[in-house]
Amino acid sequence: MEVREYIIEEADKLFCQYGFKSVTMDDIAKHLGMSKKTIYQNFSDKDELVTILIKEKLAAQNCLMENAYANAEDAIEEIYLMIGNIHEVLNNINPKLFYDLQKYHTQAWLFFKEFRDKAIYETINNNLKRGIREGLYRADINIDILTQLRLDQSDLIFHHHDQYTMNKYNIAQVMVELTEHFLYGVCSLTGLGHIYANKMKLQTQHTSTEINN
Repeated sequence: MEVREYIIEEADKLFCQYGFKSVTMDDIAKHLGMSKKTIYQNFSDKDELVTILIKEKLAAQNCLMENAYANAEDAIEEIYLMIGNIHEVLNNINPKLFYDLQKYHTQAWLFFKEFRDKAIYETINNNLKRGIREGLYRADINIDILTQLRLDQSDLIFHHHDQYTMNKYNIAQVMVELTEHFLYGVCSLTGLGHIYANKMKLQTQHTSTEINN
C-alpha cells in the first residue's frame, strides 16, 4: 500500500471514532507512527485530507449501490443488500461526523451534498420504480415525494442522532428500523413476504459475521 493511501485509511479510522474536529494532524502522525512532515508531503493540510477521503468514500459507496442494483433479484433485496454493505460502517461511525463535515470542511461537504442530491436520490427513485414494475411496491405511491422522504429519514439519523439513539442504539440499528418502516409503507401484499425473507437473510449474515470475528 502506498504511503498516501495508508495515511487516508488510518486517518479514516480516527475520524470515524472521534469525528473530524477532534482529530488533529498530530494525532494522525502519532497514530501512524510517522512524522507530520511525511503527512504534509502528501496533503497540504487536514482539510485536503478530509476532502480526498470523502471523495474516495463516495466513489466506493456509488460502487456498492451499483452492485446492489445489479446483483439483487428484486427491489427489496436491493435495499437489504445496501443495508448489509453499510451495516459495519455505520456500527463504527461517530454520529457527529456529518456535523463536523458540514461545519469545518466546506468543500468535502459540498461533494457529499451533491452525491446525496444526485446519486442517492436517483438510486432511491429508481428502486421505487423497480419495485412497482415488479409488483412488490404499491402502484399508487408518489415516487417523487417518497424519494425525498427517504432522503430526509437518512438526514434525521445523522443530524438528530441523539433523539434516535438515546445512548441505547447505534446508527446501524436505527437505519435498519427506519428502512423496514419505510418498506412496510410502500410494499404491496406480495412485497411484504419479501421483507421477511430478506430480513432473515440479513440477520443470518450478521450472526455469521459476529461468530467469525
